[in-house]
Amino acid sequence: MLNETQLFQVQQESPFTELTQLLAPLAVGANQAVSMEEKPFLELINLKGEADSAVLLKAVKSLTGAALPLQPNTLAESEQFTIYWLAPNEWLIQSKEPRLPTLCADLAGALAGQFASVVDVSSGNTSLVLSGVKAREVLQKGCPLDFHPAVFALGQCAQSHYFKTGVLLRPLADGAYELIIRRSFSDYFGRILLDACQEYLR
Repeated sequence: MLNETQLFQVQQESPFTELTQLLAPLAVGANQAVSMEEKPFLELINLKGEADSAVLLKAVKSLTGAALPLQPNTLAESEQFTIYWLAPNEWLIQSKEPRLPTLCADLAGALAGQFASVVDVSSGNTSLVLSGVKAREVLQKGCPLDFHPAVFALGQCAQSHYFKTGVLLRPLADGAYELIIRRSFSDYFGRILLDACQEYLR
């Protein structure tokens, strides 16, 4: 008979599991042109509140180590978290390492009684890194953003789409990009990304 711990044990599975073989040409090290690496099971918290609330600013800084970014399309980072600006009163907090969601409850407790919303969206999204000398060209095929480093630089983020997949993305060092997509679009995204990469995989 299963005990309570076994009965409620969390089973995590990457949304790209069934595409592992198909996406093998994009695995890190498979080629020099472009590669995709998923960063699964990161904690993702959607936060809404008043940007001028001292309680909100203090709670976020205390619990994440990062100051809430207030400038449009920017982000802030600490050792453990990245915080993306989404709107004047909305942010996405992302852990840098896989972890079970705990920040949501901590933030909700710290903001009790405040005009704020804290929602765990970890299981509905996944993060990945697109890298390689052709990463920018591949993104430009399906995203209308200007990816020139002078326009879209380190410390910035943007919400857009890649073909029909909504994405939140930011540039990283060495011409790489981090993307956050909805889990329900992962199969479509993986297949359309592979199609966009074909000319660079030969």
